[in-house]
Amino acid sequence: MKFIVFVKASAASEAGQMPSEKLFADMGRFNEELVKAGIMLAGEGLHPSSKGARIRFNGDQRTVIDGPFTETKELVAGFWMIEVGSKEEAIEWFKRCPNPHEGVESEIEIRQVFGPDDFGAEFTPELREQEDRLREQMAAR
Repeated sequence: MKFIVFVKASAASEAGQMPSEKLFADMGRFNEELVKAGIMLAGEGLHPSSKGARIRFNGDQRTVIDGPFTETKELVAGFWMIEVGSKEEAIEWFKRCPNPHEGVESEIEIRQVFGPDDFGAEFTPELREQEDRLREQMAAR
């Protein structure tokens, strides 16, 4: 099962404040454990929302909204993509994660990624083949 694990933003991360050397080292050790266990697929930090944009869809209309965005607690500051056997296993791993925002309350959100079997009959064999081809092309890059 694949999961994406979100690090929620803080006022400091939204202000562009970089983690301390100690936090970089602690996170590096944690990431190393995930890699050695064979469960980490990707992981990155994100720039503040002031450098981002949103695209709002309303029918055929598209509206671009430049950051920053005000609801810091709802924003994402970074992520991991992992593959484990269960949500419980993901929870156990991330209970060991260093606090991503030193000295303040932080939150990590764990969400399961849809797999092909989760979509039902609407995800036809033809659409599955297309998805497989796209994944092969991405992996080849």
